[in-house]
Amino acid sequence: MELDLSPKLPKKVYGGDGGSHFAWCPEELPMLKHGNIGASKLALEKYGLALPRYSDSSKVAYILQGAGTAGIVLPEKEEKVIEIKKGDSIALPFGVVTWWLNNEDTELVILFLGETHKGHKAGQFTDFYLTGSNGIFTGFSTEFVGRAWDLDESTVKKLVGSQTGNGIVKVDASLKMPSPKKGDRDGFVLNCLEAPLDVDIKNGGRVVVLNTKNLPLVGEVGFGADLVRIDGHSMCSPGFSCDSALQVTYIVGGSGRVQIVGADGKRVLETHVKAGYLFIVPRFFVVSKIADSDGLSWFSIVTTPDPIFTHLAGKTSVWKALSPEVLQAAFKVAPEVEKAFRSKRTSDAIFFPPSN
Repeated sequence: MELDLSPKLPKKVYGGDGGSHFAWCPEELPMLKHGNIGASKLALEKYGLALPRYSDSSKVAYILQGAGTAGIVLPEKEEKVIEIKKGDSIALPFGVVTWWLNNEDTELVILFLGETHKGHKAGQFTDFYLTGSNGIFTGFSTEFVGRAWDLDESTVKKLVGSQTGNGIVKVDASLKMPSPKKGDRDGFVLNCLEAPLDVDIKNGGRVVVLNTKNLPLVGEVGFGADLVRIDGHSMCSPGFSCDSALQVTYIVGGSGRVQIVGADGKRVLETHVKAGYLFIVPRFFVVSKIADSDGLSWFSIVTTPDPIFTHLAGKTSVWKALSPEVLQAAFKVAPEVEKAFRSKRTSDAIFFPPSN
């Protein structure tokens, strides 16, 4: 059965005055279930608080818009209270407890991408809330909670039953919430808009790669990520992940065209994408993108901590490595045609500006 690779928008799962939670559904985007990938978005209004929770999946969070505060507690560690802003990437391993707060006027929007192969549902994150109407302790009897917390029944009922919100609430403006602590961002956050560029092609594009070197926690989540920005009408070289990884791509901004080619030279996707859409490239399939006049940017995870890509255009492509005679025979062309082909794209670029 052929998989539907067409890009999709998320659907609202729940929400209220404090904000909304959105998720991509495996029934609409089958590659999520097929590849054990989860994808969701959190949108918080001013004073919106995403209640403390943990997940059944490791994730990478990327701040798409706005600024705010996040609380992160690794297993058996102290809470880290960090300032978050647009462009931040945060690796969230198994067992981490998080909360998210928007204390600014602009809506805070956070993207979550991760693997679900150890999760309860393939292709979907399952979050476990510590408080709220669906909090873990609403399921325990008062006796059990009282014994666990060493509290009387009346106090237990207040703690467990007072918060009637579900997942996201709006806190009172007068409530003083924790302030970010200097140094808590170190080792937890990499801002992709400020980090040194791994690739920088004039009038072509730029790449920042998250890996175990610049964000060690990437090793614990088990996959890498990158932010790619290409200029208007530029092209991202056709290429594939040569280490059997899936590419999960969220369009951050701009618009453009995407083509994906699979086995037997079959084009399995040809589409136009814009901000907000998500699609997944299957293992070993070749993908290429061309930006519209407004450019194109995307945030991706690749399901291996230190991904390796093979490009099929440019100086570093496999074409430049193969012997001329092999190319002549493989393409069934004359030597002068092979020579003309080899003489093009002699730079290390993986992004190609439009021809003048």
